[in-house]
Amino acid sequence: MTRPLTLAIVLLVQIVSAVVFVGEILISVLGIEVEPINWALYEWIEIAAAIGLVLGVVLGALALRASLRRTARAETILAGVSGAFMDLIEGYFQEWKLTPAERDVALFLIKGLSAAEIAALRGTSEGTVKAQSYAIYRKADVSNRAQLVSLLIDDLMQEERLPDAEFGAERRPAPALEEA
Repeated sequence: MTRPLTLAIVLLVQIVSAVVFVGEILISVLGIEVEPINWALYEWIEIAAAIGLVLGVVLGALALRASLRRTARAETILAGVSGAFMDLIEGYFQEWKLTPAERDVALFLIKGLSAAEIAALRGTSEGTVKAQSYAIYRKADVSNRAQLVSLLIDDLMQEERLPDAEFGAERRPAPALEEA
């Protein structure tokens, strides 16, 4: 049986179980008179309902555990990609011989901040940030922010730099950046 079908069946059993128990409580609380039934059959229905609820709890716990594992694996992969991206950026910054101020501005540019926002964060004028941006573009041999980001993303997306989905580690070492 497929997993979705199994979960659908367990969900259906849980719904029926809940209806049985809630119905019994409502009949008792509201004082509704019901026809006498076969008590042995009724007890089997209650047992089946209880088993359905227990199965639901067990499967819910298993699904939660699987979800937590997937989340942890995704976070590990994301951390690996983030680390690889920062390593890549630092390699380019060294290759381009960016000054510390240009490095700060370049990081803010990559994050998508405007010149005015970068100037406010760095406590400098917008003109200074624009001049530093142009210097970064010139050293990176690009003409604008989009090309700068594209250069970094394209390099990061090379297959050998992508983390292994199973372990969150790089498959092969990233190639060294060529000397200018």
